[in-house]
Amino acid sequence: MKTILIILSLVVLGLHIAGCDKRGNQAQTDVIKIGVVAELTGDIPAVGVSCKNAAEMAVKAVNDAGGIDVAGKKYKVQLFMEDNAARADQSASAVQKLIEQRGVVAIIGPNASTGAIPASEIAEASKVTLITPWSTNPKTTLDSRTGKHKRYVFRACYLDTFQGQVLASFARDGLKAKTAAVLFDVAAEALKGQAEVFKGTFEQKGGRVTAYETYSTGDRDFSAQLTKIRRETPDVLFLPAYYSDVPLVVQQAHRLGLSMPFLGSDAWASSELTKLCASDCDGYFFSSHYLSESTSEVSQRFVKAYSELYKQPPDDVAALTYDAFGVLFQALGKVQKVDTESVRNALAATTQYAGVTGNIKYVEGSGDPIKGAVILQIKDGKFQWHSQANP
Repeated sequence: MKTILIILSLVVLGLHIAGCDKRGNQAQTDVIKIGVVAELTGDIPAVGVSCKNAAEMAVKAVNDAGGIDVAGKKYKVQLFMEDNAARADQSASAVQKLIEQRGVVAIIGPNASTGAIPASEIAEASKVTLITPWSTNPKTTLDSRTGKHKRYVFRACYLDTFQGQVLASFARDGLKAKTAAVLFDVAAEALKGQAEVFKGTFEQKGGRVTAYETYSTGDRDFSAQLTKIRRETPDVLFLPAYYSDVPLVVQQAHRLGLSMPFLGSDAWASSELTKLCASDCDGYFFSSHYLSESTSEVSQRFVKAYSELYKQPPDDVAALTYDAFGVLFQALGKVQKVDTESVRNALAATTQYAGVTGNIKYVEGSGDPIKGAVILQIKDGKFQWHSQANP
């Protein structure tokens, strides 16, 4: 943690020294420069690929249509992509590079909260808009020093506080669980937050958490934690874990004889999960931001176009990335000049954006949209809609 704080301090100092010349020149060009920070390598590369695919698709669509009209002038969008390898330090340096070397007017990403939180600090200090598609941790948009929301940081997804409550309520009311065990990656901010909210809500609703176990990113042996959980015989096991960890945990749990239902969070929502987990995850539930089989017209158009282009259906990261670009493009179409403050103000004033994952609405003073969640079940290697949870 000390290392990350030192890196952030040095980066922020560098931003103040470097000044704002490149950002000030944005309005004098014929392009609008937008950056993307994605997890193209590291522990969750499927997340980065989905983000990259949707970003390129969104930019191509707007450019093919002639660009964005700003006060009667058409601007093409120029995209700059940076890989953060799902790391906090690389996220901070990627954002600094996009701002100081590329002169971007806005940034989409990172997705995972581990990178989005430090990235948001750099964007806020630089007064450059950042929209994270997938970071559900409250710390991403919250200023820890003041307790208020950051002015320049937004998200396209719901928060862990909402998701944890939804999952705990589903465990109690939907699965009729009286007891629950929790196993989570203590080093991942979002997953830790989901576990904490789930535990608090489950207990508030009269349930009892009989085991609260942790592991760290990169661990591959979960037998000690699962053995403790088995002794408690809980009705359900809540596993907020990234898609790459879930199969290992589930398969080891099955070898130890654990047969209770597993419940996951949006970190499960990658098509890679079903490839890696196969029938071991069949019947399990998790929360997500949308389902590719949605009947809404905007969602169907997106799914069709994405599937034709990339030969696979889009996951929630792709959908949220596309929505992040969509709400940004809508805001850009309302400004009189392309500068960072105008973009931020137009985005903050968004009360209606009909996106792939639902409506996006920001209440002034907060970059957190009011959105619902869906509960999905894994059946025969596919994600199927089970129920809807609204705020």
